[in-house]
Amino acid sequence: MRKKAMVAMSGGVDSSVAAYLTREEGFEVMGVTLKLFENETVGASCEKSCCSLSDVEDARSVAFRLDIPYYVFNYTEAFQQQVIQRFVKAYEEGETPNPCIDCNRYIKFSQLFEQGKELGQDYIVTGHYSQIQYDSGSGRYLLKKAVDPSKDQSYVLYAMTQDQLARARFPLGGMSKRQTRRIADEQGFVNAKKRDSQDICFAPDGDYVRFIEAYTGKTYPPGDFVDLRGRVLGRHRGMISYTIGQRKGLGLALPRPMYVCGKELDTNRIVLGLNEDLFSRSFSVRDVNWIACDVPRSGLDLKVKIRYRQQEQAARVIPTGDDTVQVEFTEPQRAITKGQAAVFYDGDVVVGGGRIGETV
Repeated sequence: MRKKAMVAMSGGVDSSVAAYLTREEGFEVMGVTLKLFENETVGASCEKSCCSLSDVEDARSVAFRLDIPYYVFNYTEAFQQQVIQRFVKAYEEGETPNPCIDCNRYIKFSQLFEQGKELGQDYIVTGHYSQIQYDSGSGRYLLKKAVDPSKDQSYVLYAMTQDQLARARFPLGGMSKRQTRRIADEQGFVNAKKRDSQDICFAPDGDYVRFIEAYTGKTYPPGDFVDLRGRVLGRHRGMISYTIGQRKGLGLALPRPMYVCGKELDTNRIVLGLNEDLFSRSFSVRDVNWIACDVPRSGLDLKVKIRYRQQEQAARVIPTGDDTVQVEFTEPQRAITKGQAAVFYDGDVVVGGGRIGETV
């Protein structure tokens, strides 16, 4: 009997080719698109968001061409609770979240996995550029970088569990984007030349402040910009409008470039400093998920990535609890941002990762 695979099809070229490759491997394939929100709810136009009718029609067109069954699953309530509300709460608490990580963690590899089990599916397939490998020596499934470093998405998948890795497939992990588009073109897919989405899906215009204010119905009070000595430099527009390392859009006339170095929630003050003030070596990480090993008993010398588009850097990762660590970089790093992910690598293997806490 053929194994069954449910493919999450966003309407983009990557998931479409993932569906094609899965079918070519001999799986019994089902295509699904996840409806994550109502466009009107988040104030997005139908043309710009990933839940648009055109995306659904693109996915449906590819499924028809592949002769596989296709369905749309409504996950709007779960997405609102697990992704949008976490996103808003993080900004209100002075953090900078990554909603794509929460979507993978709580929707695609949680909600969709459970529904896949109920429907008798053996695997969940996505168009992520990453690789899964079983290591017989450790008896663990490993999450590894994609072959194409420019497309690697292992950073946003660090929260996957062993059970999820055992039942997930990433067909594009060994390919380049150029190869993916060539396959789509050869197969006559309607989305072969469709551009990749670079924005947060529920804030496709990039204006997350407008989105948060519209979603919550709140206005966030202005406060003082201060320097590292506490001297007032001017007024800010509201705490959610700024992130660590930001220089543009401060609205201040200053004698030299200054950057957001910190947020004081209790006083509603935003601290500005010079570029050199953004560098630090040490920070805490919470909610850590270990993939390649159990919780280590001592520190590990690894490479650590603190933002999606950054090359990982040498660091000592020191466990401080079952799901907490302290990271000590060998060289100071710029703008370590609370709420972002810190992902630990050993070569091309994801050892684990978690949420950035306080810097020291």
